[in-house]
Amino acid sequence: MIQEIGAGRFQNQFRQCSPRSGDYVIAFSGKEKRDAAVLVEAGQSAIVYPTVGQLKEHAQVNEEDLCYLFSLDEDAFYLWKNWDEMPNASEEWEYRSIRMFRTAEPMELCFAGMTAYHLYVWYRNNRYCGYCGAQNEFGQKERTMVCPSCGHLHFPKICPAVIVAVRNGDSLMTSRYAGREYKGVALLAGFCEIGETPEETVAREVREEVGIRVKNITYFGSQPWGYDRNLLLGYYCDLDGNADIMIDRQELETAGWVKRADIAENKNLRSLTATMIEAFRRGEI
Repeated sequence: MIQEIGAGRFQNQFRQCSPRSGDYVIAFSGKEKRDAAVLVEAGQSAIVYPTVGQLKEHAQVNEEDLCYLFSLDEDAFYLWKNWDEMPNASEEWEYRSIRMFRTAEPMELCFAGMTAYHLYVWYRNNRYCGYCGAQNEFGQKERTMVCPSCGHLHFPKICPAVIVAVRNGDSLMTSRYAGREYKGVALLAGFCEIGETPEETVAREVREEVGIRVKNITYFGSQPWGYDRNLLLGYYCDLDGNADIMIDRQELETAGWVKRADIAENKNLRSLTATMIEAFRRGEI
């Protein structure tokens, strides 16, 4: 999966540090996810983020424009936080859709970009205090947005959600989402609601989306998914009773049982969904 870049390489502890010339800058444009783009080297199939030094060659970069995000090995990554004056595209640098994080190389920089996007949206959406309306300030001791007026601390928003692979003997329930930008093959999914465990979310979401009941709910694995600020929790379960489905058309465009032998091999296993489908296809689960 996209976060599997090697143990100990990703260091997300909050710290206050001054950017060095060789540190990387991740700058996003676009208010909605469908329009979101990231600044990378122009004309390259692989992802290359600009460094602090390279941006200084084209524009005045102040330390106040940058916010430390995390490090990969010895490389530090900073978010461009001056929303009113973003770096301009040029012959050397261009803004490209964040959808490339699903397939581009190197994968570790896709993971960095996706994680940076998670924080970018949170910082951008919490510029003002939701309690008193005053303009927030960047926290100096931990990753927070701090209201200087009422003192409220805003912490990063992480939304837990489940990915559900429902088995019926040698068949798997697959679907395609309705009204979503992503049009590929999916499993069933949904957010954890107040007062329920992830296992209860699994049973509820399956019942709501396709009208069947399940048993043997078993945890598989998890994944941080920065596109939607989610922490995804993957579960397998088995059909319990009638296999006839009733699709919630507001959530799903299609859904149905697919035989193991009819599932195509997928070599791009960056997502938890793809990993779970492929594990079923191989007979590992």
